[in-house]
Amino acid sequence: MTGASLWVVDRGSHLLATLNRPEKRNAIDRDLIDSLHLLCARLEVERRTLVLTGSGGDFAAGADIAQLRERGATEALAGINTRAFQRVRALPMPVIAVLDGYALGGGAELAYAADIRIATPTLRIGNPETGLGIIAAAGATWRLQEIVGDALAAEMLLTGRLLGADEALAAGLVTAVLEPEAALAKAVELAERIAGLDPAATQATKRALQAPASAHPEIDLAEQAVLFESPEKHRRMTAFLERRSRAAADTDAGRGDRPAASSAPADAEHGDAAAVREPRREETP
Repeated sequence: MTGASLWVVDRGSHLLATLNRPEKRNAIDRDLIDSLHLLCARLEVERRTLVLTGSGGDFAAGADIAQLRERGATEALAGINTRAFQRVRALPMPVIAVLDGYALGGGAELAYAADIRIATPTLRIGNPETGLGIIAAAGATWRLQEIVGDALAAEMLLTGRLLGADEALAAGLVTAVLEPEAALAKAVELAERIAGLDPAATQATKRALQAPASAHPEIDLAEQAVLFESPEKHRRMTAFLERRSRAAADTDAGRGDRPAASSAPADAEHGDAAAVREPRREETP
């Protein structure tokens, strides 16, 4: 547990963090921001995937308006929420957000900072800040257009339009819409799958994904150069080739004296094409 407003459970393959202010629809206050910083400090060292969700049927219905009303220019320039969400975005391993109910204002901006978002059917997501006399200054004006495109981002931010779950799915803002228990189970499944992959390669992929277009392809080549020299790359590729060799030997043994033409595997004519197909989870290098 990180704090009263943010419950953290260590699931081994990942940390599950739950925004825990259900009486306020998980509105983001200063205590929650401080707890997010503590959580990020831990994950920056432990380098594990984060699954982020909310309690009470909502993700986060915005910033705490009572606190926000009292903030002035000094607090705005300090970027209280902005800095915390930037830190979440920059975590070395993936962040998976499960979005239930309201994800508004600062809650939406925290969701935009995640790498993968999964919705429940009750999701309502967007940024109504201009109706409160402010702008969405904690990431929406640059992250949202990267996710859904300039046109839809402009409409959402300028009019306060909220998207339902199906609209969010169609816009690419979320990758799936599932009932709450299934949504969390899907997030956990993804986190466990990520845990079975090479952490260095995962972190390199995340860095490349977050780099500006102008940084490519140089960043990809630089990251790949490091990975090509890693012992883990050699170990995983060797294990993959050995599994394929054993599978081929088992196939040959199973043929017996049957004519090769009648028993050749369908992938044989494609050479190594079968090798690049996604392996079963238990066979992931």
